[in-house]
Amino acid sequence: STHRACGQEQARSKKAVSRPGQECLLIKISITSAAARTFITHLHRQTQAWSICTSTMAMAGKGSCPLITIQPSRGLIDEKFQITVKNLLPGQAVTLHSLTQSEDSDFWEAFGHYVSDGKGTVKVAEDVSLGGSYDGLEPMGLLWSMKPAPGSRPGLRFRKKDVNTPLVMRIYVYKGHMRDGFNAESALACAVTERSYMAPGVRRTEISQDGVLGTLFVPPGPGPFPAVLDMWGGGGGLVEYRSALLASHGYASLALEYLSHSEGQNAWASQSLEEQYFETAFTILKDHPRVASDRMALLGLSFGSSIALRLTVYSKVVNPRCLVCISGSHVQLVGNSISNSFHEFNMNINGMTRTDDNNNLIWRNLILPIPTEANRKVQVGRIKCPLLLIVGEDDQNWPTAESAEDMEKMMEAAGNRHLLTTLSYPGAGHLIEPPYSPH
Repeated sequence: STHRACGQEQARSKKAVSRPGQECLLIKISITSAAARTFITHLHRQTQAWSICTSTMAMAGKGSCPLITIQPSRGLIDEKFQITVKNLLPGQAVTLHSLTQSEDSDFWEAFGHYVSDGKGTVKVAEDVSLGGSYDGLEPMGLLWSMKPAPGSRPGLRFRKKDVNTPLVMRIYVYKGHMRDGFNAESALACAVTERSYMAPGVRRTEISQDGVLGTLFVPPGPGPFPAVLDMWGGGGGLVEYRSALLASHGYASLALEYLSHSEGQNAWASQSLEEQYFETAFTILKDHPRVASDRMALLGLSFGSSIALRLTVYSKVVNPRCLVCISGSHVQLVGNSISNSFHEFNMNINGMTRTDDNNNLIWRNLILPIPTEANRKVQVGRIKCPLLLIVGEDDQNWPTAESAEDMEKMMEAAGNRHLLTTLSYPGAGHLIEPPYSPH
């Protein structure tokens, strides 16, 4: 995690390349990690850094190049790291620029503006960013504020597909306060960090059993472990990274696939949208020999929350110890099957949705106003386990704030309000990811 030589890459090879008389250069290149895949693309930043390093050293009256460290250099995506830049001029304005390349070959970036202290040091955990893609004291801003680089394809979403490999991120230090044109400039220093969703020792097993599809993640050790049935939203497909991260923190987690992309327009009529499919998945997880069968939880995002609420209240098979709903709602046709409820939402899209000034599709009116009829919403007053609602107050996909308020009223009237905890975040939208995740 330590990089001298004004922006030279770290890697894991034991061989170093050096030039006589230019002691500040230290290049280590790994061809075994994902970091090497884009090394060639950015090599010009390193090879052009000599003149900047020399001038910086001369101005500072010292014989050391700027130095950037990241500790720890490897860790989980939700684990904080410390970024420190040393050997700058006192009071020097610099830009810290983070860059990563997604598995779809799109570049994502973030940057912050800093000024070094009297010793020529910047500590991101202690110093405020004066501008950039974030501002203020944000120790993890170079990760969570990442956005697609200028000129990228529209409509991108950052989603790690292969949890077996880490997210590889470079952090560059540039002279002055920059907002763009990073590719055209030479960096003073560079460091590489790897952030993973799956910790060492976590076991990943693909599930295809009794018609259920998904991926099971189990922590290292004999167990038994508390377990989570992890259900994503109406976008469909199999999403693994949240379950992998849960297993990294000691929870067995089954990332459940439903609304498969292969089913196309008929996904809403799929068997994977029937109550029995989710009940079978819950039973498979519950019966696993390394799972504590009396410590099971449901976790849902968006439409997955609607399913989780429905199962908790009405299923005779699913009996979770707790329930977590992210950006969800209790509004649905209770008398109908899950597939029919989903189909109704799809049928109303054209008439009940609108676009904003940026041509973004606004869905939240699909179920507004919150109905008063009992058969139009899950009777959350019957919930007997702790319920955590996570709400983004600027959610334009789903009226999650209004739904949370109505659920609280229903539970208050039923006498189980003490089981409800609501975490509400001003300015947050629909997609609430694991901590520090770019999206």
